[in-house]
Amino acid sequence: MSWGPQNGGTGFGDPGSGNTGFAVPPPPPLPPSPPPAPADPLRAVAVALLNLGGLGLGYALIRRWAAAAVCWTATGVLLLAALPADPDGVPGGLLAGYLALLGAAAVHGAVRGLRTPLSWPPRPPVAVLLGLVLLAVPAGGAAAYTGARDEAVERMLLDRLDRADRLVRTAGSKPFAAAEPDYREALAVYRDLSAGHPGSRAAGRVPDRLETYYETVGAPYGRKRYCDAIAPLEHLRTVPGTMGGKALGSLADWPDERLATSLYECGAEELGDGDDGAWEKFGDLLADFPGSPQAQKVDSAVAATIDEAAEGLKGDDPCSAVERLRAIGTGVAGLPGEEAGLADALDENAGRADRSARSGAYACGVDRYRDGRFDEAIETLNDFVDTHKRDRNRARAQKIVIAAEIAQEIPEAGRRLPTTASGGSIAVTVKNDSPEKIRILYTGPVTGSFTLPACDDCSTYPSALTAGSQACKDSGKNYPQRTVHLPAGTTYFLHKPMGGSGASPATDTVELDHGYIYTECAYTTQSFGFGS
Repeated sequence: MSWGPQNGGTGFGDPGSGNTGFAVPPPPPLPPSPPPAPADPLRAVAVALLNLGGLGLGYALIRRWAAAAVCWTATGVLLLAALPADPDGVPGGLLAGYLALLGAAAVHGAVRGLRTPLSWPPRPPVAVLLGLVLLAVPAGGAAAYTGARDEAVERMLLDRLDRADRLVRTAGSKPFAAAEPDYREALAVYRDLSAGHPGSRAAGRVPDRLETYYETVGAPYGRKRYCDAIAPLEHLRTVPGTMGGKALGSLADWPDERLATSLYECGAEELGDGDDGAWEKFGDLLADFPGSPQAQKVDSAVAATIDEAAEGLKGDDPCSAVERLRAIGTGVAGLPGEEAGLADALDENAGRADRSARSGAYACGVDRYRDGRFDEAIETLNDFVDTHKRDRNRARAQKIVIAAEIAQEIPEAGRRLPTTASGGSIAVTVKNDSPEKIRILYTGPVTGSFTLPACDDCSTYPSALTAGSQACKDSGKNYPQRTVHLPAGTTYFLHKPMGGSGASPATDTVELDHGYIYTECAYTTQSFGFGS
């Protein structure tokens, strides 16, 4: 038998050849696939329930390990984001995505488990029961997480409360103006805790904190620093508008009596010191607390201050007393005493202060004259003369005004305070050789004044030299004149033009002595002057 190809054969085992050889046997047929398990709805429910637990146990029981790994990864990511619990909780997007994944895993697992046998337990009812039991794990975890998150919120709120308390303690060591922003910030925290988290432990501690807040803000009152206490107490009166009266309880009225006392005590102190800020304090007291005992004391405080200021008219600085009385009169007149029933009493005190100030103008004018402040003395005493027609000092005040006018030109004339004396034995005749009306003022042993009409036939002189040789010497002219009788001694004269020409006044100082006849002649040159 030959082993090679013969007769044109194509090779070993060529079926087209008639020759025989080795033949490759065909592969054995594959075993038939096992038939799918019969559909079992209860098994599908068991897989869905086990997947809802978040651990992918349903996939594990039907041997879908890749899908189970996805569930494990998603649950791990959620736990990393959620733990440890904080007040903000799990981000909403992440939680929504996780729940959607669990829902999808439950549906997908149910479809796969409908015809896939379980690796364990052998009976679907047991798997369903296991799935129901294991659902308690995520439910319990959610409940525990909610409790932990609530505790985190409580701790956060207590931290906020503690920070607000520290703000109040720190602010208590500062002046109120600097501390007020801190006080308001702390108050905002108390309000938010009380209104926004009413059931929290922090909110339950707010009432005690508010008591501390009021005591800290109102501390200047406790130290009897009444002026410093006003602004803090006024701030506390605004707190009910922020917190609400119900939240404050008895604290809502806590500042009222203290503020009334502070307004009165500070006002009385400032009034005694001459500070016009007292009227604002008294005004607020009468407007805000008209029925308080403190408001009823305002009238007596004002009356006592007027008496004290009036005593100053007899002292070394009567002008200051006059100004003080005028300020008191103005301040009292502006007080709102109607609601407190003090309108009439305050009006009477205002009038009394004004009357004392006007009568004190004489003493003030005398004091200014003695100090050489002649222009101020003239203004003060002229006002006194105009407003006190029947005062016993009116006549002397007029004399002092005359002397002050002369002293403005001749300072030596103001060294003595004029008296009301008049007359003397020495005749002094004053003639007017001027086309202007003139006023003659004199002071010395006696003080007085008179006016001479203009000389109709007279004219101005070209120079003082010409006037010196010709004034009042024309026998053909009828010079206006007047003779006064004065005592011996130094007399100061002032001639003031009254014709509106703007000429300057002229002065003369004369030593009067018995046995002589004195003549003064007034004339007008380029500037006003006179000769004797």
